[in-house]
Amino acid sequence: MNPETQARIQKMVDDNKIMVFMKGNKLMPQCGFSNNVVQILNTLGVPFETCDILADQEVRQGVKEYSNWPTIPQVYLNGEFLGGSDILIELYQSGELQQMVEVALAS
Repeated sequence: MNPETQARIQKMVDDNKIMVFMKGNKLMPQCGFSNNVVQILNTLGVPFETCDILADQEVRQGVKEYSNWPTIPQVYLNGEFLGGSDILIELYQSGELQQMVEVALAS
């Protein structure tokens, strides 16, 4: 990944308490896994930003290197990589996600 792409990804992660790299956007998810993440975050009623990796090939490939995680979507909470759809579902069902989000938004 080139330094400019890494800097763009870093800025999005740093500037947003909850950042989701996904196929599509929060208004129009383009895959089921991305939709799962959007639905969970909407259910929690928390603000989050998205980046449509389908619209930016450099970010699409770069974010996989950035996180060392091969799949999309990717969720960052307070600058930390949280995981993808399966991990978010597990955290939501256990109640951990709500607590993690509350702590992140309060900081």
